[in-house]
Amino acid sequence: MKNKSIFVACDTSNLKKVKKIIKYTRTSRLKIIPKFGLQFFYSKQGRKFLEKIKYEFWLDLKINDIPQTAISAIESLKDLKKCKYITVHANGGLEMLKAVKKQANKTNKNLKIIVVTILTSLNNNSLKHIGHTKNIEQLVLKQAELIKKSKCDGIVCSAQEAMMVRKKYKNFLIITPGIRLPGDSSNDQKRIMTPKDAFKNKVSGIVIGRSLTIGNIKNNTTRLIDHLSK
Repeated sequence: MKNKSIFVACDTSNLKKVKKIIKYTRTSRLKIIPKFGLQFFYSKQGRKFLEKIKYEFWLDLKINDIPQTAISAIESLKDLKKCKYITVHANGGLEMLKAVKKQANKTNKNLKIIVVTILTSLNNNSLKHIGHTKNIEQLVLKQAELIKKSKCDGIVCSAQEAMMVRKKYKNFLIITPGIRLPGDSSNDQKRIMTPKDAFKNKVSGIVIGRSLTIGNIKNNTTRLIDHLSK
């Protein structure tokens, strides 16, 4: 199972909690990489912790700005030596994506730029409220086209769109959030799937948060291993 990429969402500003998540999701059965979002990165202790971390991690910033500002943001992270993945948002457009990828190659050749499409907390009704006239699948495919042109390293979409993207882009790195273990609450997510079903949909990796981090983390990790072993 070590060939399955699994990212645990450390969605807290509490450093003690983050250390606990990392400690109790470590297992010889799976390679689980921590993912840090805005909540932890913006915290006083978070940025300092990431400077000194000894293992690779994902920094989920969803950068979305004019090209020069996005470039500057990537350049400012050069001290985070173990950062393996950074997210930017497809809404920034093709020129921003190209600029970020070019800067990443200068900042850290091992850094992968992963592009976020439609958040898993949204559904087609949500898109209508925003003002979009296309549905989720149409938008994700359009954004995937931008990602391909930009030469960024991968795409973040829900597992429900993953098979569709995989059919068109065979070599894409596809990572899917909105993952829940069987029987767990969907919370604020609208487009969810179990880990096993997500991998059946040809994803490269999954992001799993509350199903692992709420309650007994060690037991939850065992649940994940058992679920993927069946």
